Amino acid sequence: MEKIIVEGGNKLNGEVNISLAKNSVLPIIVASILSPNDIIINNAPILEDVVVLSDLLTGMDCEIKNDSNGNLKINTSNIKESNMNSELIRKMRASFLIMGPMLSRFGKCKISMPGGCNIGSRPIDLHLKGFKLLGAEIEIGHGFVEAKAKKLKGNRIYLDFPSVGATENLLMASVLAEGTTIIENAAEEPEIWDLANFLNSMGAKVTGAGVGKITIEGVDSLKGISYTPIYDRVEAGTFMVAAAITNSKITINGANEEQLRPTIEKLKECGVKFENIKENVMLVDGTGTKNSVDIKTLPYPGFPTDMQAQMMTLLAVTKGSSIITETVFENRFMHVAELVRMGANIKIDGRTAIIEGVESLTGCEVKATDLRAGAAMILAGLVAQGKTEISDLYHIDRGYVDIEEKFRGLGANIYRVDK
Repeated sequence: MEKIIVEGGNKLNGEVNISLAKNSVLPIIVASILSPNDIIINNAPILEDVVVLSDLLTGMDCEIKNDSNGNLKINTSNIKESNMNSELIRKMRASFLIMGPMLSRFGKCKISMPGGCNIGSRPIDLHLKGFKLLGAEIEIGHGFVEAKAKKLKGNRIYLDFPSVGATENLLMASVLAEGTTIIENAAEEPEIWDLANFLNSMGAKVTGAGVGKITIEGVDSLKGISYTPIYDRVEAGTFMVAAAITNSKITINGANEEQLRPTIEKLKECGVKFENIKENVMLVDGTGTKNSVDIKTLPYPGFPTDMQAQMMTLLAVTKGSSIITETVFENRFMHVAELVRMGANIKIDGRTAIIEGVESLTGCEVKATDLRAGAAMILAGLVAQGKTEISDLYHIDRGYVDIEEKFRGLGANIYRVDK
């Protein structure tokens, strides 16, 4: 079993290059289904989730190749729905995004219920409600969902919650639909804007993405393109917290200030300083005195749930009392037990965590209970006394490219072993 070993105490310095956003690349891979022509995703991060989704499409007779420059070339002209691998779909939540483009291009899709991190219920009812409003007939049974429509037709869709997945799925379903579709209370995350920008580059007519109300004018077809997604704001935020928790200065290449604004502002409140060196390059100064802060996770532009575990780790070693309220996922405090094992003083009351800062943590054996919790364990290991051994690395590998190499490049004593 592979483990990441972190020996704490080292200051960080230097530069780190942020990969492109997993949460943009995955829906863009799926959106390639909408065109029979070649799609090239430049500098695609080779993450476990990307591999799983690529394997799923390859099994459906799509052609997917990585070239020598790290670009992902996709051709779905020969795609076959009947070859969909249910086991791969159950591995990750993003696989359900296949339904929107398959339904849009072929008028049908049968897919097994998806999987992913066990951080809480993420029902697909909003997706299905939207598909029905676009004219699809839905059947559910025996672990499968099937949707059929001779031709999707535009409609007005109101989402009860600004779900990222539902917004993406319905956006992709609508671009080839007949007429106009309006998605209200749509998710506003930067990755939504990125997907819309990708679709528009293919010839779609999408306006309003990223501001809560998206309008899609259906088109007859989409062309193949070459596209570069946005940087991964969660990875950038993770390294920002790394600078803060180790009292270090580091330069982050791939930090978009606007997209990172909720994380930056909370870290500023905590005592971290930021300096823009040039576009998408930021110096993070975490050498100052840290302050306790209160955090409430919310859909974008609120504080991201994907940064909650990392910030909790910082606050666990910050003097004073902090409160974190998790409103997005009901089961996203699984990392608390691991931090407590290391000496953190954290108490849970429903969806609220009360953190009393301690002077130090102690290294021990911990688990990556989900993707972002795994990053939090690495951050905790950076400042813990002694050695921290992190297992269940498949969670970390789902969302971070070469994370130990990147931390090693900043001076951290971190390495991967096979025990």
